[in-house]
Order: sequence, then structure tokens, then C-alpha cells
Amino acid sequence: MLTSLRHIIQEVSGAERFQDALEISVKRIADALSTQACSIFLLDRQHGEYVLVATHGLNPQAVHKVRVPINKGLIGLVGEREEPINIDDASKHPRFLQVPEVKEEAYRAFLGTPLIYHRQVLGVLIVQQHDPRRYDESEEAFLVTLATQLASIIAHAEATGALAELLASSKGKRHELVYAGVPGAPGIGMGKGVVIYTPNDLETIPDREPEDIAAEVNLLETAFAAVREDLRLLGERLYPSLPTEERALFDVYQRILDSSDLGKEITDVIRRGNWAPGALREVVMAHARHLETLDNEYMHERADDMKDLGRRVLAYLQQNDRAQPDYHEKTILIGESITPTDLAEVPEGCLAGVISAKGSSNSHVAILARAMKVPTVMGVEDAPIHELQDKNMIVDGYYGQIYVSPSSSLSAEFERLIQEERKLDATLEEIRDLPAVTKDGHRIALLVNTGLGADISISLEAGAEGVGLYRTEIPFLMRDRFPSAEEQRIIYRQLLASFAPRPVTIRTLDVGGDKPLPYFPITEDNPFLGWRGIRITLDHPEIFLSQLRAMMRASEGLNNMQIMLPMITDVTEVDEALRLLRKAYTEVCDEGYNIKMPAIGVMIEVPSAVYQARMLAKRVDFLSVGSNDLTQYLLAVDRNNPRVASLYDALHPSVLRALIQIVENGHQEGKHISICGEMAGDPAAVMLLLAMGFDSLSMNASSIGRVKWLIRHFARKKAAKLLHEVLGMESAVMIRCHMELALERAGLGSLIRAGR
Repeated sequence: MLTSLRHIIQEVSGAERFQDALEISVKRIADALSTQACSIFLLDRQHGEYVLVATHGLNPQAVHKVRVPINKGLIGLVGEREEPINIDDASKHPRFLQVPEVKEEAYRAFLGTPLIYHRQVLGVLIVQQHDPRRYDESEEAFLVTLATQLASIIAHAEATGALAELLASSKGKRHELVYAGVPGAPGIGMGKGVVIYTPNDLETIPDREPEDIAAEVNLLETAFAAVREDLRLLGERLYPSLPTEERALFDVYQRILDSSDLGKEITDVIRRGNWAPGALREVVMAHARHLETLDNEYMHERADDMKDLGRRVLAYLQQNDRAQPDYHEKTILIGESITPTDLAEVPEGCLAGVISAKGSSNSHVAILARAMKVPTVMGVEDAPIHELQDKNMIVDGYYGQIYVSPSSSLSAEFERLIQEERKLDATLEEIRDLPAVTKDGHRIALLVNTGLGADISISLEAGAEGVGLYRTEIPFLMRDRFPSAEEQRIIYRQLLASFAPRPVTIRTLDVGGDKPLPYFPITEDNPFLGWRGIRITLDHPEIFLSQLRAMMRASEGLNNMQIMLPMITDVTEVDEALRLLRKAYTEVCDEGYNIKMPAIGVMIEVPSAVYQARMLAKRVDFLSVGSNDLTQYLLAVDRNNPRVASLYDALHPSVLRALIQIVENGHQEGKHISICGEMAGDPAAVMLLLAMGFDSLSMNASSIGRVKWLIRHFARKKAAKLLHEVLGMESAVMIRCHMELALERAGLGSLIRAGR
């Protein structure tokens, strides 16, 4: 074997053309292993597909024509797992994908290994044989060794441009272009692009001395009134498609316009000697620049809101109403920065998808799109936005991808996925009010994470049994000052009353890190390890006590509130927080409020809390794992940093073992143990959390239906078996692939994404 390996590499390395090297490889490998077929599929990253580039044994006419989607078939599975897959009968495997063009019906035995160079999958090398059998260890070792050598040759071809040239010249080349962004709202949308332009460039308005200051002030007031009326009419048209609470997002614009501060600021600039358009530009852009300088993603999004409002007022100042685009029956709305009002202007029933070059999943438009159930992709910075007008497009809100000018076969595939989604959604609707009970009778509570009033009705409609995490920092972030105790009480009261008698867990103020308040600046070299969460509120008991009193006053007559402390690293922090909690409770009772002392819990988010979980559980009523931060701190990975984001995976063995320890320690003290964050809504993780013994899962509202369906179609005994299996695995990649395969074998692959 070693001699054969050396001869193959020498011959391949000596080939004049890259295509020749590939063809030599498959022929010589088939001969060396005495197998009937050998093929190479290389990854076309732009289109997210594996392309058949060379074969010996399969249909030679399929070369450069057959493409396998990156998440399909055994080829896709080898790439996902990044390890060899050896199967005696490929046709019986749940991931087997029938591709008629390659004519592989006669082949049963399958051995595939990834072509990896510097941790990057470049393609897949496979061998096949007619008779069902598993290739032996020596054959598998030979293929793996050869694959490492071939990978370096392919990487060299990639560096020199030979690989790109080969893929570009493919006879089966697709015409569609694929661009990646950030998932904003889940789902798949198909339609034609409609690009939204900004007709009034606020930033280019010059300064000019007004001839009549009173006339300019009057013009400004008239423009403000006109925009208020526009927003009111747009809102009335949009409201029927949204529950009451979702309208609060749209009303943010009205609140800004109604603020006397903004109008007064602009009027003051006019009185100082600038005409109305120039004064508008000066004030609006000053606010926007301030918001953009803040180290906070949520506030960045508000800068876009401010600019959009400014442009709308400017249109009336210039007596130039915004031009309405020609919407298609199925419109994919596209723009540099889409706003909620842009969504509202699309005729009812015509909005099929949204693409924004800027923004994130936290932006108003993304939140509103989720409420409207419109597939959305944000942050598509590389796409030529202004070239997408009237182009046929597909929006994949699950993976954050868009396909421009898709082929008929790709369109047909996505249309099939849409139909599957509709069937699944209809099925999930049927179980909305049923409990999450496993096939062998184990019950687990499904709660929701929220932070906006706009999420309340979505959560209730999804069948949430309560709130597992209410983020109080969001109302603080939306203001230019600390909200008063009464403003807080009203917010909390609405939340508690909406869910009563369901339990609501309210987290005390958790700012700092990636959530600094604009009016409470914190400058640190390493904010994630700095002054944040409970550390701030204990250092400022006046802020903490004011919030606690507002929470307790809001709970009167409802008594469905629990309070949770964030970012706990030491038991002394809990002891001090409990002292302040008792103080707040006594003060509110002295005011005449008839309330019960709420249950108190702590979040387990940092490694030190993992090892003190039992000591913490002795002091409080419940524990809740913050899976996002715990994973980040355990793995020392900033998931927002693209250089290391691939290392972030909550299914890492270390994270799983930490979770087991937390549950065991908490239950030893007889306490309720919950988990919130992305992990709680991840179908691949839910079965493991179920087996670990978590009492409740708290997730985004959009995940509740799928998680409930999974739990009701799975036995806890089977989940325990899977947990035992993955605890013997050494990497998150292996564990995730194992869990996704288990879902597919159970017929639940569509919970990850339609079509799986």
C-alpha cells in the first residue's frame, strides 16, 4: 500500500493540468483498492455545493454537471462530520441521496473521506463497490492518508486560481449567485427583488440662513404633522396583521416624533440662523452619530431609525413625497437599511422576504419581520444591492443566505421545502396548547425568553408556559436616561398581567459587556470580564433597589413573578443581593402593597458558578443556566468574532459536562433547574438537556413549537442513551453530527430545517 501511495502522489504531482491530476487520482485509487468506482467532489463555496469533478466508475457524462447541496446526501454528511464514513449498503442510509445522472444504482459499499487542508473542507473523496461490504481498516487508512496528500494539491490549485477556473468552466454551472448574511427571521421566501432607494439625502443638505424664521418653524411643524399622519395611516394598514403588542415596535417612530425634545432642538437651531432642512440635518445627524459611536448593537440600530425619520420629514420640507416603487405579487424587499415603515408600505399579502445590507437580528425590522413571519436576512454586505431590482430571488432566513437568479431545479427544491414548512407549521399549531411530554411520560416546561413588549403575544400564541427570562435592560437601552420607578412598574405590570397566572422570571438589570447604557458609559479594555451584571447593581444599590421595588409593586394581586440575578461569580454577591431584596420587600409592604416575597434565583453563566452551584442552590429557590455566556466563558470564545466563531458550540464536551454537574448539584438541594439561551431551542441539544434532567427550557418564541414536537415524539430513555453515547465523544463536531443523525433517523430532521 505504501508503494502504491507513493506512486500515485508522484504521478498526480507531475500532471500538467489540475483536471488531469484529478482524473489520474480516481483511476489509480480505484486500481490500488481493487474497487469499481472512485470519485472526487470539490466544494464550490459560492454556491454551497459539492461538484463532481472526476470519477472512475460512475457516469463520466456527469462530471462538472452533478452538484450536491452542502447539507445533502452522504457527500454532505462526510463534509459535515469531517471524518471518514464507511457503510456496507449506502442505499439504506437515511442520508442517501439518489442522483440519477451519476448512475450509481449498482453500487452498495461506500467509503468517503473529507479532503481537509488547514481545518478547511475542500471536498470529499469516495470509493464504491457493487457488493455490500465495509471496507477494511487498511483500505480506510490508505484512503485517509491519500486524502491528506490530495488536499494539499487541491489547496495549491485554489491558491493559484486553478480550482476557481475549473469550477467556473463547469458545463453544469448554475446561474444563481449566493450571498451570505445574518439570519433575521426564519423561513424561506421566493419572489422578485424590489430595491428601496433613499430619495432624500439628508447628509448633503447645506446650511442656509432663513429669510423668515417663523415661516421655517411653521414649515417644520407642518412636516412633523404630515409624517405623523403618514405613520398613522401605515400603522392602521399594518396593524390588522399584527397582535396588539407588536404594534409597539412600529410606534417607536411616533414616540420620537411626539417627543417635544426633538422638535425643540431643531427649532432652536432654526432660531440660531439655519433654515429648516439644514437644522433638521444638524440635529438628526448629531443624534445618529452619537448612537453609532456607542459600543452597543441595539443603539446602532436606532441610528438608522433616526435617519429614516429625518429623511421622511425632509421629504415634506422639500414638498417631495417619497416615490412608491412598483411592488411585485411576491416582493423581496431589498435595501441598504430597511426600516419598519418600508415593510408597512408593501401592499398587504405581497411581502415574501426581506434583505438588508445593514443591520442585525436585533434591529427593529428583524423583530417586526419575525412577528409578521416574513423570512429575512440582515447584514448582506457583499451583495450588489442596486443590481437586484426585478431579479428572481430566494431568501433563506434559516441560514442567512440569498440566491439570486436561481435555476429551475433549485427553485423547485426550495418550493418543495416551503410546502414542507407549511405542513409542519400546521402540525405544530395543532399541538400548541398541549404539554411537552415525552413518549414515556416525562413532562418538561417550555418557557420563553423576551425583552420587548412586542414579544408577548408571539410568545402566548406559540404556547409558552411562562417567561423563563425577561431582559430588563432593553427598556433601559431604549431611553436616554434611567427609566423612573413608575415607568418600570408599568412595563413589568403589563408583562406579568399578560402571562398571569403563568410564571414570569424577571432578570435584574444586566448591562455592561456588550450592553452599555448610552447615558451610563463604561470604558474598559475587556468589558466582558469587567464591570457588568450584578457587579454594577451591587455597586449602585440605589439603581438596584429602585428596580426591585418597581418589580414588587407590579406583582401585587398577581404573584406570578420570580426574580433572577445575573452574572453571579461568588456566593457573597448572592448574600448581598438577598439582603437588598429583603429590604426592598419590607419597604414595599410598608407602603401598603399586599405582595408575596417572590422566588429568587441566580444565573449560572461563568465557570466559577458551575463549581459553586450547590452552595448557590442552598441560598436561592432556583438556578438558571445562561447557555450563551456559559459556553462563551468556558471555551474562551467570542462568538461575535468571525476569526474564532467556528469554535463556539454549546455541544462541546466541556459544556455538556458542566451542565450535568449543575443539574446534579441543584437537584441535590431540591431546587428547580432551568436553562435559557440558544441551546434550549436547538433541537440537536434538546434531547441531551432532557436526559440531563433540566426541569424547564426557555427559548425564543419561534423555537417553542419545534421543541415541543420533538419532545412529544421522543422517549427520555432514548435521550439518556444518546447522552451516554456523546459523552464518549471528543469534539463538538462529532456530537452535533451524531445528534442530527439521530433526529433524521427518528424522522425528525425537518425540525432542524425543512427537507432534512
